[in-house]
Parts: sequence; C-alpha cells; structure tokens
Amino acid sequence: MTVVALTGGVAAGKTTVTDILSVRGARVIDADILARQAVQPGSPALQGIREKFGADVLDETGSLNREALGKLIFHDPDARESLNAIVHPRVRELYDAELSAIQAETPDAVVVYAVPLLAEARSVSEFDAVIVVHAPEEVRLARLQEHRGFSEEDARARVGSQVSDEARLAMADSVVDCSGSLEETRSAAHELFDELEDLWPDRLHELSRRFPRVGS
Repeated sequence: MTVVALTGGVAAGKTTVTDILSVRGARVIDADILARQAVQPGSPALQGIREKFGADVLDETGSLNREALGKLIFHDPDARESLNAIVHPRVRELYDAELSAIQAETPDAVVVYAVPLLAEARSVSEFDAVIVVHAPEEVRLARLQEHRGFSEEDARARVGSQVSDEARLAMADSVVDCSGSLEETRSAAHELFDELEDLWPDRLHELSRRFPRVGS
C-alpha cells in the first residue's frame, strides 16, 4: 500500500500539518499515539521500561510518568537507545495493524505516517516518499520555551536528542516550510494535501518539484 512518511523536529509544526491533512481526508497514522498505546499499563513494553529504569518512571496508578522518564532520556543517549529498543518494536506492530485496517477499509486513501523519529526508528526506503516539516532549530527552541514552558536548557536537550536538521533534510524527498506563522503553516498544509491528492499514488516523485527540498 502506498504510504508517505511525514517527519520533523520537535515543535516544527507536524501536528498542525497532520491535523489539516486528516481534516482534508488523509488517513494519518500517528507514531506518537502508537507509542502511547505501546506503553499502556500491563503492557510488556511498560514492564520492560520499569525493569530498565526503575519504579520511579511510573506514577501512583502504575502508568508511565513521562516527565520523569523524559528527564532521564533527553540527557542520556544510552538511555534513549535502551528505551527505543523496548518501545519501537511494539510501535511497529501497532503500525502494521493500523495500516492493514486502512487497506481493508479505504484502500485508495492518502496514507500518511507521522513519525518524528523516522531516522531513529524506520528506514526511508520503507515509504513511497518522505516529507519533512521544517523549521530552523532556533525557531523550534523559541516555540518550546514560549508555548510549552520549557526552560532553555530543557528545550536544547529535547532538540539535541533528535537528529540534526541537516540529517533530517537529507532524508527528504520534499520539505514543507513551517518556520512562519500558524496561518502560514496551515496554508502550506492545505497545499500539501492538494498536491498529495493530485499525485497519489503513482506520481509522488513530483512532490520534489512542487515542494522542493531546501536549497534545491
């Protein structure tokens, strides 16, 4: 089944773009939602996290305490790798199940996999096109501090825990510039859906002309 991957750094504007794509009719599989499902109470993944990181990463109800876990993994690359090794296989299973359901229900749909950690968790060769939602690092740092209440140190740790802008852009078939205002990002998302719908499924290579890579 034809699937495009949509990725981008934290606070780049991915959620705004995918919300618009979903409203317009795309079937969006969200890796962040799958990751939350993967660590539900009682799940093998949550048990693995508890065994690796200790009971302090769970709250009083036995659910994952994301803030506590975040303080560990965003400052420790080895801890991030350990977490990814626990969670990513289960996320892949959930992705496969959701994709199969979409194929059975709406086989002609525009299907977008919103996956922030594309470089860390999947191969670009698995997808028919890779779209990067892009905003420069300094813009994303400002958004994390202004809109999410991060300290500068925590914002830089969060951004630094992901691949660099250069590495992410190198994966892209096309790039959506989301460095401007919210309305500009929404407008770009509508234009992106129009192009996806027009090119789906056999002309996706033309996205590189209509939404060119930065510097191309």
